[in-house]
Amino acid sequence: MRRWPLAAPYLVGSCLLVLAPLALAAVLAFTDYFGFVAPEFTGTGNLTRLAGDRTFWDAVGVSALIVVVVVPLRLLLAVGAALLLARRRGARTAIGRAAAYLPSTIPDAAWALLWLWILNPLYGPLPALLGALGLPDPGFLTTPWGARLGLALVMTFQVGEAFVVALAARIAIPGHLHEAIEVEGGSAWFAMTRVTLPLMAPIVLVLAVRDVVVVVQNAFVPALLVTDGGPANATLTAPLVIYRRAFEYGELGYASTLSVTLLVLTGIAAVFPLWLAARLAARQRTRA
Repeated sequence: MRRWPLAAPYLVGSCLLVLAPLALAAVLAFTDYFGFVAPEFTGTGNLTRLAGDRTFWDAVGVSALIVVVVVPLRLLLAVGAALLLARRRGARTAIGRAAAYLPSTIPDAAWALLWLWILNPLYGPLPALLGALGLPDPGFLTTPWGARLGLALVMTFQVGEAFVVALAARIAIPGHLHEAIEVEGGSAWFAMTRVTLPLMAPIVLVLAVRDVVVVVQNAFVPALLVTDGGPANATLTAPLVIYRRAFEYGELGYASTLSVTLLVLTGIAAVFPLWLAARLAARQRTRA
């Protein structure tokens, strides 16, 4: 009971900033509302419109594609950096940890504008480097699949929070397990694949769920500032469609329907990894 006062600011903030807006969006999802007059209840009218909204469902497909590409890359970078920098000490390790976390400290808009320069087909350093190496330029901002690749690159490297969690999970593994493997003559590869990664697996799965949510939502800023949803709607993500419906067309009621739908779809995508993480954690506790 003594812990509740400590949690009170977080709980109050969550109610005011998350639950209350979510409840309001759920109510507005069943109305026509343009912000100038009172909402008009329409029942399931917005849901009927949603079922035939090809633009939104295509955008959901684009968001899903970005998630499938970006989430494994983010996990690979975060977990790989954690494995590399967990046990070592010294200035180089400190610099490496700072470098892994640094991109996450940059505001999303500034990060997107930086990549807009990096990917620029006329004077961007990445297309110039590919040209100098004799490699084809995928057209990061000018072709549909090149733009999707560019959007994936923008979202891959901000893994600071996941890196910190993975680093803590790696450090928490008892050192005597790896010492026993060394005494028995086991290789580093054996230790990583049979001990380290299995023990980290529940945390990695939770990070995967977290990254699914982050990638779906945070794709809005680079899709708006770097590609503007183009070319040919190739990078038109679901959050960008919702933004345009709400703030360009003023359809706040229908945008609420899209927001709640996207929330439900994201929750469905997160159920299986969370269930699998719980199963793995329970199995580890049983073995312990």
